[in-house]
Amino acid sequence: MPREAQYLAVAEVLRARILSGEWEIGERLPSRARLAVEYEVGRNVLQRAMNRLIIDGLLEGRAGSGTYVRTPRERLRLVRSRLRHRRVDSRPGPDRRERGRADAWDSHSQVRVPAPEPIAERLAISPGDLCVNTHYEFLADGQPVQLSESWEPLAITGETPIVLPEMGPLAGKGVVERTRSIGVVISRVVEVPRPARATQVQANLLGISVGDLVLQIERTIFDADGRPVETADMVIPDVRREVVYEFGVDRP
Repeated sequence: MPREAQYLAVAEVLRARILSGEWEIGERLPSRARLAVEYEVGRNVLQRAMNRLIIDGLLEGRAGSGTYVRTPRERLRLVRSRLRHRRVDSRPGPDRRERGRADAWDSHSQVRVPAPEPIAERLAISPGDLCVNTHYEFLADGQPVQLSESWEPLAITGETPIVLPEMGPLAGKGVVERTRSIGVVISRVVEVPRPARATQVQANLLGISVGDLVLQIERTIFDADGRPVETADMVIPDVRREVVYEFGVDRP
């Protein structure tokens, strides 16, 4: 049997045993060595099979302890809509009380950060042009639910009271309201969602496993002249969030 098919076959057998309740939630599975002998496969094949179930959210590895049946987590809906909220922001605000919404966040901004080439391209500026770079970590009911990294060209907000998103008279008010205060009107938002696997850093911050599915959303906000005024990369753990896009229909 090809090695690829081997590890997938073992993963499916283990999946069936887990779903049948052979091991209870929170229970430690037999060692990899024991399971490898039981299935008459090499340890590498067994390791790949268990990694597949870790990625799928059925198992979790605990350093120095073993592999356990993972406690199911409720998957809440996260609606991204222009209908219910006209506000455009990489941070859900405290006025949004939808169940599962972020109700607390930490942020850290740096000023005069040179734009990396991919960010410069998205902002239609030159690589190395100075920006304000802000990292956000969002919590809902004490659980991490989203990461965001925002970039704003210093050429737009520099020397204004809104240069720092979380400080000043409009701290935390969002891109639309902040930029409006300096005469910049937002007219368009473009979001590009892509599936990905959690990196080590993302997994640590979100409380998930390395390799877990995440949704990465590349979001860029444009003013009335078509100029990009902010771009952000959002990371949402798939195991906790079902992301739904809601659109209106133009009537004739």
